Amino acid sequence: MISKNEAKYIQSLFQKKQRDILGVFVAEGVKLANELIQSRIAIDKIYATEDWEPEIPAPLPIQRVSDVELAKISGLQTPNKVLVIAKKPSYAFTGIPKKSCSLALDGIQDPGNLGTLIRIADWFGITTIIASEDTADCFNPKVVQATMGSIARVEIVYTNISKALANTNVPSFGALLEGKDMHAYAPVKEGVLVIGNESKGIRKEVIEQIDHAIHIPRRGQAESLNAAVAAGILIAHLYR
Repeated sequence: MISKNEAKYIQSLFQKKQRDILGVFVAEGVKLANELIQSRIAIDKIYATEDWEPEIPAPLPIQRVSDVELAKISGLQTPNKVLVIAKKPSYAFTGIPKKSCSLALDGIQDPGNLGTLIRIADWFGITTIIASEDTADCFNPKVVQATMGSIARVEIVYTNISKALANTNVPSFGALLEGKDMHAYAPVKEGVLVIGNESKGIRKEVIEQIDHAIHIPRRGQAESLNAAVAAGILIAHLYR
């Protein structure tokens, strides 16, 4: 049985301030739980209904709860058997990775977009994302949910992107409407792709540090592309 204090503690983790203070985050659902258990991320505690079992049997800190109890601590409209409290990994920024391809996010605010961008990075084998300080928290439960487990495999580091770009010799590409057609660029083995804010794009001081402005040619009448969609298209072209 979950005590009132324990339930209050779990619910507090849906707030960034508390996640930062306590160094943990929440992940929900069968797929996410199994992904985290098999990753290098440390598990603090698992709350699960009787009909849930991990894919890989291992000694885990599992507390069995009823469906009603799970619903009380869940952030989902339809709780899915298990809620995990995991330790937040600590990633230090040591510079834009060389001899590999990475992604930089400038002011991405929407949790769903950020989660999808992390998932896209994982799909293409990108292991590092550099995010501006005002980008959404990657451990926001909505972001974690949208990553579908990729949060366990991609390192997200927060830093000043303009300074990071100024202090690297890794070629940088910025997704900009006034950029050159992406088909003018051959695939690269080293580079960082910068994706800007959903409505404002890449900020001026970051644009000034970008080597190559690149855009996806438009054939139809749509005004713009979702940030995650644009990133997926450009990554598929540049990093193929």
